[in-house]
Amino acid sequence: MSVHIRECLFSNGSLLFTEVLQLDSVPSFTWNKSGDHSSNASTPTNWEIHSGLTFGQGVNCSVHKVDLPREMTFNEETLISVVAYCCIFLIALVGNLLVFTTLWGDRRSRVNLCILHLSVADLFVACIFLPLEVTWHITVSWRAGDLVCRLCMLLRAYGFYLSSYITVVIAIDRYMSIVHPLVLSCSIKRCKIMLTSAYVISFLFSLPQSVIFHLEYHPVFTWFSQCITFNFFSSELDEMVYDVFVFVAVYAAPLLIMVTMYTLILIKLCRQHTKHDVTGKPSSHAIKRLIQETLPAHLHPRLRCSRTGYLIKARMKTFKMTLCIVCAFILCWTPNFLVILYYWLAKDSASQMDSKTKRILLIFAVSNSCLDPLIYGMFTTSFQRKFKKWKEYVYQICTP
Repeated sequence: MSVHIRECLFSNGSLLFTEVLQLDSVPSFTWNKSGDHSSNASTPTNWEIHSGLTFGQGVNCSVHKVDLPREMTFNEETLISVVAYCCIFLIALVGNLLVFTTLWGDRRSRVNLCILHLSVADLFVACIFLPLEVTWHITVSWRAGDLVCRLCMLLRAYGFYLSSYITVVIAIDRYMSIVHPLVLSCSIKRCKIMLTSAYVISFLFSLPQSVIFHLEYHPVFTWFSQCITFNFFSSELDEMVYDVFVFVAVYAAPLLIMVTMYTLILIKLCRQHTKHDVTGKPSSHAIKRLIQETLPAHLHPRLRCSRTGYLIKARMKTFKMTLCIVCAFILCWTPNFLVILYYWLAKDSASQMDSKTKRILLIFAVSNSCLDPLIYGMFTTSFQRKFKKWKEYVYQICTP
């Protein structure tokens, strides 16, 4: 893509101003206040002088055609990103609203409470990050000013931090429930404290974004503005330190905690399996012992043999669901952060990476916000019933 640029210079060569002319055909010529001009066309009828400026003697203006860099244009890659983000937005919005409305009336369970807040975090990504990216891709440049730039970058990061830390809370809660089942006093209160901490920590870690990101104008195409970190860091080392902090805070530390929690859970389950039944088949005695170890003492007399299998299945179903949510987080975000790691280790080589690959990996990472409700729906009949009702309701509205 190319545009026509009007550039006015003083006689000593210093720049007075530059602006874009949205014209289909502009002759190349120069003009000064005395009225003298030279042109390759008979009459310069396709442009006009900016009426708000007063030129002195020796101010020369010229109009010329310039090819814009690819990243400053709306191209086929940008269009694909917009379509992908719109699809993710629709799935994430509908899915997480279904999860939210399904669980809102049943928040007494710790698992339900955690999944409810995970849907809130995913809705934050769906309603802040995705519309922002779609609009930004369409406009190409940032047109909302410096203050909105800083605010949007803070909210943009907040959704990702919140999603990571609530997934960590889910892992810790499952660890406490299975590995330390007898520590159940104030379990709901503990869960609420962890969730509150996730919200607070996410906000604190997002705050630097509002300071680092700011509005900058292109050094050559001065009419082109962008919301970036350029010119903030005094050295590459400072920028690297902050990038490492973000990498650890939003991905590496949560990943380490989640992997540790679920590894300990699996070790616990394997030990119970080996201890209670060396043949590898779950005996009734082993099942009773597992129930007794994972439920409060005052509930033991109330257990019936007919409900033992149901309780075991329900507990394992919850464990599998939360494990799938954690695996989805790892699967979606790991490729994107591996590329970031590769950029640190081999900057020159990584800078040559195809821009399409970077776009695809970011889209894949963001798709985590629409996978969570799908995973929840696979394991929960109440969600499936809710989805069926919504589907019937939409069908009735759309059908005349």
